[in-house]
This record gives sequence, C-alpha cells and structure tokens, in this order.
Amino acid sequence: MVNLSGKIQNWVINAVWAEANIVSIDRLKGSTSSTLHNIKLETDGEVKEVVIRQFDNKEWLQEEPDLAVHEAESLRKAADAGVFTPEIIAYDKSGGVSGVPLVLMSKLRGSVELKPVDRNKWLNGLAEALVKIHAVDAEDFPWSYFSYNDANEVEIPVWSTIPATWKKAIEIVKGPRPKVRECFIHRDYHPANVLWENGSVSGVVDWVNACAGPAGVDVGHCRWNLAMLYDVETADGFLAAYKNHGGPAFKYDPYWDLVSVIDVLFGPPEVYQGWVAFGVTGLTNKMMVERMDLYVESLVKRVYKA
Repeated sequence: MVNLSGKIQNWVINAVWAEANIVSIDRLKGSTSSTLHNIKLETDGEVKEVVIRQFDNKEWLQEEPDLAVHEAESLRKAADAGVFTPEIIAYDKSGGVSGVPLVLMSKLRGSVELKPVDRNKWLNGLAEALVKIHAVDAEDFPWSYFSYNDANEVEIPVWSTIPATWKKAIEIVKGPRPKVRECFIHRDYHPANVLWENGSVSGVVDWVNACAGPAGVDVGHCRWNLAMLYDVETADGFLAAYKNHGGPAFKYDPYWDLVSVIDVLFGPPEVYQGWVAFGVTGLTNKMMVERMDLYVESLVKRVYKA
C-alpha cells in the first residue's frame, strides 16, 4: 500500500466519514503534472473509493496558484454535462493540510482504452461525450480560455522537415481569431482522460483546466493527440464524428487545430508518457516528429482549401 502522510489520511477520512477506515492506497498511473492516488475506505460495512490529487508541481502552482479551487469549481460545473464526471468532496486550496493544495473527489467506474477493437465506434464515443460537455453554458464561469503559447514568439521548429509549411501555420495563427460562441470546455480533452466500460464512455476525468472557450480548442487538442497516437486519418475520423453529433451549431475552423498545435510547441515532440503508462508500446520520438509534420501539413492544406 502506497503511503500518504497521516495528516492527509485523516483529512480524507474526515471529509468522507469520520468513522471510516482506510483499506488501501494506490497511486494512479498516467498523471504527469500532479500526483493522484486511489483510496479505498470502509464506511459502515461498505467500501467507498475516492481519488485525491496533490498539486505538487511547483512551476504550475506559481503560474496558477488557484488550481485546487479551479478544479473544484470545474467539477461542480461539469456535473451539468450529460456525461459522468467525478463529484467534488473536499479541497484544500492553500496547502494547509500537507504543504500542497489538495482535491478530493469521487472515483469513476471504467478504465482508459487506447487500443480499441472498433476504432470508429471508439471515436464516435469520444466525440459524443465531448459534444455533451460543450452543451453546457459557461457564461457565468470565472475561468476563461487563453493560449499556452504566443504565436508571435514561436519560431519555426528546427527539427521539422517542412519548415515552409510550419511558417504558413504560424502565420495563420498570428492572424485574426474566428468569432465563435463560447461554451464550457474541458481544455485537456484526449483519450487518456476518457474512461470506458463495456464498450461505452463511462466518464471524463482531469477537469483542472476547464474554462469558458471555443469548442474548437477541445476538438483541436483531441485531434492533435489522435494524430500523434495513431495518424491523421484517425484525427479526421474524430472530427467527422464530432461534426455529426454537434450538428450545424458547430462551425469547424482549422484555425483552432493549428492553435492547439502551437500550444504544445515547447521543443521537439516526444512520446507522451501517459500513453506508455496505459500500455501503448512501439512509439518513438522520431515517429512523433514525423507525425507532427504530417498533421500540420494536413491542417495547412485544409486552410488553403477553405
């Protein structure tokens, strides 16, 4: 059993049920920016599972010191979506319990699926869940979308074999942003944050970045993940499925796909360790570079065809 400090354990027990006993504590795989544990408690003869997040990334906390409050409020807002999401149980915004902010939430059923037997059905499920999230109004939500990278400061990647295409991509993102209706967005929607059970989506997790923003940001981020994890065809399949579920209310613009790519441009692309933790094998950093170029090339072609 993974050990958590006595202070954290007591805080969890008091938040769940003062007379509960902790049965087990296990670290959850896949988290790369904070530490997550699954805790099983015995409560009056029944076993209850909860998840605790420790925000122990100092750099992230310096940039966003309200992370615990943000996730707590995001979970409350996400409860309005037509998908299963964790329920907020308690949070420590200042680190008074253990020195770092904490969020305690319910545990969802299901598991991450990155090797689907029926990829089209899987993409359809991913898209349908995201459309339901975007149906939530975010007019009163205090956190708003912002880009992680300033396109005016981004340079053409030296590792790319298609620098001229990247130059076009950056120039497009530097241009005017399309006017869109903002909605509630997850902001980190990708296959490793979606749970499945019996072939259907059973929940969506990791809501700490949720905000009011363009639906295209979520679509674009998920498409980039799919292009890197699989190929451009899979990313395009997800877009087609999202368009089908979103209907005429969704106005696709490849601008947001390119913004999502620029947002992750912090150096040569590497294999995301979250994929490795969930059993994906065979990927290399060289493949990530090749797939990034192929994806950007496909996006620039979309822009000039429009």
